[in-house]
Amino acid sequence: MAGLKQETPSPTALTVHGASRVLEVSFSDGSHYRIPFELMRVYSPSAEVQGHGPGQEVLQTGKRLVTIDQVEPVGNYGLKPTFSDGHDSGIFSWDYLYYLGSQQQQLWAEYEERLAAAGADRDAPMAPKAPAGGGCGHHH
Repeated sequence: MAGLKQETPSPTALTVHGASRVLEVSFSDGSHYRIPFELMRVYSPSAEVQGHGPGQEVLQTGKRLVTIDQVEPVGNYGLKPTFSDGHDSGIFSWDYLYYLGSQQQQLWAEYEERLAAAGADRDAPMAPKAPAGGGCGHHH
């Protein structure tokens, strides 16, 4: 089978568990992850969360109880969840979901460190979003 290995395994099953707030996903390599919605939300690949460059990430707080209202497939490479707080601009590729699933212990630790460094409370509500039109106007 040499030479046929794909960079990222493809998903074989996907279940959104609203009550327990986890996205369960199985991959073709046999791995199986339960990714908390909160982790997906605070590590959303959206520019709204990641900023437009290193060091511009927006620390997300108050997302412990966030849920996913719906999930839309994006081509055959990922999905776009709509979170209960209205955030819907993050497109999660399968490799990003695989990364979130496989690295979640470390990602949680990094999130806690970022909260501590910012003196932020994980459950503090976020300031309301600035009205559209502010900030950087360029879209990728």
